[in-house]
Amino acid sequence: MPGGREIKPGVATATGAGPPGINTKHTDEKEGTMPQIKRAAAFAAVLAALNVAHEIGDHWVQTNHQAATKGGRGEHQRAGQLACAGHVAGVTAAKAVVLAITCKAIGLRLRPGRTAAALVLDAGTHYWADRRWTLEALAELLGKGAYFRLGLPREGRDDPKTLGSGRFALDQAFHRAALWATALIISGGAE
Repeated sequence: MPGGREIKPGVATATGAGPPGINTKHTDEKEGTMPQIKRAAAFAAVLAALNVAHEIGDHWVQTNHQAATKGGRGEHQRAGQLACAGHVAGVTAAKAVVLAITCKAIGLRLRPGRTAAALVLDAGTHYWADRRWTLEALAELLGKGAYFRLGLPREGRDDPKTLGSGRFALDQAFHRAALWATALIISGGAE
């Protein structure tokens, strides 16, 4: 008890004194919780839900046709665009459903417009990366071209296709970064 006063967690004091590392000046006295802790918890819950939904959408909802066709170019460009759009619609639907279930289960209220806008932005980044040549161009630009091609079947060879490729790793890293940004946008509007 500094200065003879008892300091209760979550209760603001005139001087803002409180436990080390916790700024009690920003305490919401009405609810007895600190807004920054609520935002941090909302961010963690939203990010966890989006990551789970991403795994479901990217690996369970996506069809084999979408996975094999979504990067199509040249004479296969239209088929690639349609396959990628279908895949992104499935992934985005999975994110919306998992996020809604998570929010209902833990009592988290999000702003619907902000959430929808963030999911649309995320869908755009997912489509961009999953057209494949776009992500490859970014990898080349950043000096990661050789890593992007690591483990991919070589032209004119009978190499097996595998998920253990640089392309897959960079694809997933790109999606994770987009999910992080999406979670920041969504959780910034948590009530």
